[in-house]
Amino acid sequence: MGTETTKLRHERIDVADVLRGFAVLAIILLHSIEHFNFYSFPDTSGQSVWLNFSDRAIWDSLFFLFGGKAYAIFAMLFGFSFFIQHDNQRMKGYDFRLRFCWRLLLLFAIGQINAAFFTAEILVMYAIVGFVLVATCRLSDKWIIGLSIACILQPTCLYQTIRTLMSAEYTIPGLDTGSFWKATFAAQSSAGFWETVKVNLWEGQLASLAWAWDHGRIFQTAGLFMAGMLIGRKGWFRQEYLSGWGYILAIALISFFPLHGLNSMLPDYISDSNLLTPLRIIFSSLANLCFMLILVSGILFAYYRTTKISYILSGLIPYGRMSMTNYVTQGIIGSALFYNWGFHLQVGITGSVLIGIAIFTIQYLLCRIWINHHSHGPLEYLWKRATWIESPGFLTRQK
Repeated sequence: MGTETTKLRHERIDVADVLRGFAVLAIILLHSIEHFNFYSFPDTSGQSVWLNFSDRAIWDSLFFLFGGKAYAIFAMLFGFSFFIQHDNQRMKGYDFRLRFCWRLLLLFAIGQINAAFFTAEILVMYAIVGFVLVATCRLSDKWIIGLSIACILQPTCLYQTIRTLMSAEYTIPGLDTGSFWKATFAAQSSAGFWETVKVNLWEGQLASLAWAWDHGRIFQTAGLFMAGMLIGRKGWFRQEYLSGWGYILAIALISFFPLHGLNSMLPDYISDSNLLTPLRIIFSSLANLCFMLILVSGILFAYYRTTKISYILSGLIPYGRMSMTNYVTQGIIGSALFYNWGFHLQVGITGSVLIGIAIFTIQYLLCRIWINHHSHGPLEYLWKRATWIESPGFLTRQK
């Protein structure tokens, strides 16, 4: 009890910044080979066999390693950060929930800036789904675990699966987003800057949010937010809890391969799309979750148990502390490189991943310089200052 009354804030946990830095690096590499959601690639029929092999190997390897996993790490850390902020204010006797609602509205605005350049950005979705943290932050651990698992198990897909099995006439509802994607692709291919921004902010946003719903990202994100909040509450990122991550690693390893294998086999045995679609979302999201936990536990063990690798991973701390700045600016840079309003580069997969590495390298060097003189990145600082604008209604005493 004495410790809680004298300690008025949590110490920063460096490994969380390592994980953030790792996640944003992985996201940049994936977005680069996707040409930042602009799937326009040069004709590769005339290039060498080795370059074709390189393109295929890079694409398959990066999506196997990071596809659906890097964003999941980022989502889990969002919930973890909420807990730190909420609990810091609780220890001072304040209720942070209303202030966090304002913070989510600010995040929505930042997401709109990002969406003006990049159609597949996630901050707007985070701002919408983030209210689940406000609604659940005072629940018991058992309730949070139950709700998190319920969301991660994809309740909508489970319902669709059961309805399909019960009735052959049932058809799963779908969102018709074809016209939105066509509009964004046309703007990326041929429009100027302002027309691209206009399309991105309307058709691009609708298409992105609809894609997230159709692919189970909304429920999975909510579940990961709550899981991250629970990790913060229990202190599971601290070194003394590392043994628990050993059990998580073992369970994730045992679970990943059958889930991944079943997901790959389903199209060979199920032809009904009303059954196949929700089942593949369930199995793929669970497989990605297991692989994400393998990555996270591996990084935690390497950081806390291996001196040399820990030293290397620590280099990601400045990059992770500026994760929002890096995430938003990589979308701006990428759209300028690949969209028609910018340089409209026509580069294959191998060249694209090299561009992604170059973007990361430049950002990383700038982060090292910036963090030597500032405690926060530019966007992180502005978000924090705007969060804490003076308003007597935003912070209230605990009830």
